[in-house]
Amino acid sequence: MRHPRPGSDGGLPASLPMGTADIAYHLAMEGRPLPAGFLFGFSGRAPTLDAVRARVAERAHRIPALRYRIDRGSRTFSRVERIAVEQHVHEAWLPGDDDGSGAGRLMLSRPMGGDGRPPWDLWLVHGPTGGHSLCYRTDHTFQDGVGAAHTARALLDDDPAGGPPAHHRGLPAPGGLAGAVGDVAASFRRTVKPAFDVPVRGRTDMCQAVVPVTRLRAVARAHGASVNDVFLAAYAYAVGTWHRKNTGCAHPPLPVALPMSVRGPGDECAPGNRLVVARVLLPCDAPSPRHALDRVVARTGALRTSRQREALRLMLSAGPRAVGARVGTLMVNGRSVAGPVSSVNFGSALVHQGNAARRAVVYSGLGAGIRCLTTLTSQQDTACFAVIHDEALSTAGELPDLWLAALLELERP
Repeated sequence: MRHPRPGSDGGLPASLPMGTADIAYHLAMEGRPLPAGFLFGFSGRAPTLDAVRARVAERAHRIPALRYRIDRGSRTFSRVERIAVEQHVHEAWLPGDDDGSGAGRLMLSRPMGGDGRPPWDLWLVHGPTGGHSLCYRTDHTFQDGVGAAHTARALLDDDPAGGPPAHHRGLPAPGGLAGAVGDVAASFRRTVKPAFDVPVRGRTDMCQAVVPVTRLRAVARAHGASVNDVFLAAYAYAVGTWHRKNTGCAHPPLPVALPMSVRGPGDECAPGNRLVVARVLLPCDAPSPRHALDRVVARTGALRTSRQREALRLMLSAGPRAVGARVGTLMVNGRSVAGPVSSVNFGSALVHQGNAARRAVVYSGLGAGIRCLTTLTSQQDTACFAVIHDEALSTAGELPDLWLAALLELERP
C-alpha cells in the first residue's frame, strides 16, 4: 500500500495547519461538522461487522487522513496515537432501501462524533434481499471528495491501487487570472435562482439514477465533449424542464460552483481539502439538450485553456489563509450559487473481500444556505447521478428522471 505524504509508518507530524479551503468550510458551517464521503453499493452476501472492523484495524493507522482530529480553536489538525476501531465502524439495517438512496440519507442525517476523535466513520448498511452498502464518512472541513475516494479505497479495497488521477500543477494563462477575478467579483452579487430561492428547512433528502458509463462516453465522443460536459448539460436542461413544468416559466442561467481538485501526486490520502471552485452558469434556458451541451463545452473549454484552476489555486494561497477562506465562503453559499455540481471518477470498482461494488456515490451535506448539491460518480462501467437537496425543494425527486430524459435526447442522431 502507498504511504502518501505527510509521513508514513508513524512519521506523521504532530499537527498540521488547516488550509484555506478547510478554514472556509469551518467558517461556513460555524464550527459544525458537514458530513461528506463515499457510498458503495453491493449485491450478494454482506461481510460481518467483525470482518469489516478487522480490515479497518489492519489499515487505518497507515492512512494519514484517518490519524488526525480537528482542533477548531487553533485551526489545526492534531495527530492521534491510537484509533479505537469499534468507535469508528458501525452497522445499520434498512430493509426498505430498494435503490440504495436510503443509505445515503442515513449518512447525511446521523450525527457525527464530536468527542475529539478523528472525524471519520465507516458504516455497514444492510439493505433488502441481501444487498448492502459500505459508507465511508468524514467531515468536509477535513477532507474533499477526491481525498475521500482515495482514503476509502486505501481502507477497504482488496487491492488498494488506482483512484482519481492526481493533479499536476502548472502556471495559469492570462485569461485564467481574469476569469478567477471575475468569478470572485460575481460572488459578491446576489443572483436570481427562482427554482432554488426557497426558505431552507434544514432537513436533507437524496435521490439518484444509475446509468452505464458507456452511454455518457458515447454522447461525449459524438459531440467533442467530456463526460463531465454531458453531465452538466443534461442537468442544466433537466432543471429548465423541471422549472417550466412547475411554474410555466423559463429558468435563467443557473450559477453553480464547480469544484476542481488540486490534490497532487503523493497527497492522495493527506488530510485537508485540496480543491478550488469555479463559477459556472448552467444554460437552463437552452431550447434543447444539444444547445445546452454546446454552451457547456464552450465554458468548460475556456476553463481548461485558460488554466483557471491554477489561477484560483494561486489566488487563494498567495495571501493570508483567513482572507482566502473568506473569499471561498463568498463563492459557495446560497446567496450566490444554487450549490456545488461535482463529478468524481472513482476508477475501477472497489472490491471488498472478493465482492465488487455495483455503484459508488460521492455525497455531502448542505450548509451556508445551499439548497442543492448534484454529483456524478463514475465507477468501472456505471455512473450514479445523485441530487442531495433541502426538503424545501419538495419536487426535486423529479430531477433524476428528467436528467435521464435529457441524456436520451442527447443520444438521438
